[in-house]
Amino acid sequence: MEAILTSTAVVALAEIGDKTQLLAILLATRFNRPVPIILGILAATIANHALAALLGASAAAFLDSPVFRYAIGISFVAMAAWTLVPDKFEDDEAPKPRFGAFVTTLIAFFLVEMGDKTQVATIALGAQYHNVLAVTTGTTLGMMIANVPAIFLGNELLKRVDLKKVRMVAAALFLVIGLWVLVQAAGLFA
Repeated sequence: MEAILTSTAVVALAEIGDKTQLLAILLATRFNRPVPIILGILAATIANHALAALLGASAAAFLDSPVFRYAIGISFVAMAAWTLVPDKFEDDEAPKPRFGAFVTTLIAFFLVEMGDKTQVATIALGAQYHNVLAVTTGTTLGMMIANVPAIFLGNELLKRVDLKKVRMVAAALFLVIGLWVLVQAAGLFA
C-alpha cells in the first residue's frame, strides 16, 4: 500500500504544471471531448508507466547493491531540483488532430511522457519498491488526479493554482523520499 500511496502523491504533485498537464489542457480545448481524452491519457499512462516501473524494478533486481540504492536516493534528490524548473508547452509542439481525440491523446501523451520527470520518477519508484503493479497503479492514479481536473477546468485552473508553490511541495516530497532512501542505504534505519 505504501508503494501505491507514495507513487500517487509523488506523481500527482509532480504533474501539476508539467508539460503533459499542459498538453491535456491543449487537447481539451482543441477537441472539446473530455471522455476520449481522459481514456487516451489513462491508456498512455498505463503503458508508459508500466514499462518505466518494470525498467526500474528490473534494474533494481539486477543491480541490487548499496551503490544502486544510493543512486536511487540521489535520483529522487535530483528530481526535487528538476521539479522546481517550470515546464512550458509550445503551440508548435502541439499534436495536429488527425486521428480523433482518443488516438491523438494516446499517441501524444505516450510520446511526451518519454523522459518526462514523472516517467523518471516512475522508474525510480519501481526500483525503490520492486512492485511494478503497485507503482504503475499509483503513478497512473496520480496522473489522473492531476490531469482530469485540468481537462475540465483547463485555463481557469492554471490561473487559480500557484504552480510555484505546487512545484515547491512536489520538490520537497521528492527530497524527503530521496533523503529517506539515502538514510536507509547508509543502514541508519532498517
